[in-house]
Amino acid sequence: MSMLGIKWKLHGTGKSIKPGHVVAPDERLAWPLTIGVGMQHVVAMFGATFLVPIITGMPPATTLFFSGIGTLLFLVITKGRVPSYLGSSFAFIAPIMASQQQFGVPGALGGVVLAGAALALVGAIVQKFGAGWINRLMPPIVTGAIVALIGLNLAPAAKQNFDAAPVTAVVTLATIILVSVLFRGILGRLSILVGVVVGYLVAMLRGEVSYEKMEAAAWVGLPQFQTPEFHVGVLGLFVPVVLVLVAENIGHVKSVAAMTGQNLDGVSGRALMADGAATVLAGFGGGSGTTTYAENIGVMAATKVYSTAAYWVAGVFAIVLSFSPKFGELIATVPAGVLGGAATMLYGMIGILGVKIWVQNKVNFSNPVNLTTAAVALIIGIADYTWTIGDLTFTGIALGSAAALVIYHGMKAIAKARGTAAEPETEQAGLPPQARAAGNTAARRAPKKR
Repeated sequence: MSMLGIKWKLHGTGKSIKPGHVVAPDERLAWPLTIGVGMQHVVAMFGATFLVPIITGMPPATTLFFSGIGTLLFLVITKGRVPSYLGSSFAFIAPIMASQQQFGVPGALGGVVLAGAALALVGAIVQKFGAGWINRLMPPIVTGAIVALIGLNLAPAAKQNFDAAPVTAVVTLATIILVSVLFRGILGRLSILVGVVVGYLVAMLRGEVSYEKMEAAAWVGLPQFQTPEFHVGVLGLFVPVVLVLVAENIGHVKSVAAMTGQNLDGVSGRALMADGAATVLAGFGGGSGTTTYAENIGVMAATKVYSTAAYWVAGVFAIVLSFSPKFGELIATVPAGVLGGAATMLYGMIGILGVKIWVQNKVNFSNPVNLTTAAVALIIGIADYTWTIGDLTFTGIALGSAAALVIYHGMKAIAKARGTAAEPETEQAGLPPQARAAGNTAARRAPKKR
């Protein structure tokens, strides 16, 4: 039981949490409370997880089913040490939409499977050799640029949905913005879900919602499963996604470690393998690619409950909900205006997450290597440059990601060989700008060692 991570100690009396204490991953509260927290995790992931299949035209119930299955698989592979819910990854939106235009839904699912397999392979290497090589391959300037360009590349898609019903879109976006600052705790963290609900009500009043498919659907039934097809042409679309998933996953593990006071470095490779395996499984059955969810980190931070028992409840609850075709069709009735308002916020948030990576790691943009890496990669990604070689088509996300890696490592190697890398890659903490400038000038004037 302990090897599967399903053996938990009761935290205290199981009815309360003392100030300054947390419920650890291998602990649980009384089952009624644990079930309540688990169901709250499903609610927390609703707004974001369902937007991916709705935007990409995938079956929402199928995505929900594989998010639940993926969560349970993640908990088993990590042996219950990393509390996490695996929801739909926004990094898959652009490549899924692009591949559908050329290869249809089966081709897009094939890309999801390949991305998951690559992620699992990276996880196996990390588990064997550690994560140091990832940090060297993808320093913060590169990771931030890739995350930012994936979000900003989706801006035209957000505008298209926004223009379909501007009034509904504005109400949805305004609600998301206001709820995030009007309320504290879990309600404030569910601003996207609240915004979608309010926008949906407005869309109903404006006659923008159709219930024909929902009324025809059964109350109980299997999700709509689909099988993938594999095409070489999707590789250029999905490979960059792996880099983002690696960054998201490692960041999640580090966040949980910091909040629980536990050292989880030894399980970071397992977490990547588990996420990759869940994505492969989803791709083979018709679901969206998965990732560890920041929304659920917010729930843990608010409740102080990091028990993996709550995530077992969440996974099972999601699977049960997925067996209602009527519920799935209800989710699919969300109109374009609501999607446009929510996507404006979500895609922008992905872009700003890239900037956040730069800020948190104090990336120094006075360094020409950093500046050039970010500048070129972002323009290629936002403008959606395209390069076709035979059956392979590389779009802005793939080309921008490749540019970030090649420019950073290429410029750094040349600067090192020529001895021209005077500016540090990160900001020097504790010194005023004038002092840093003087230090950099002195470094440039210093005689080079022969």
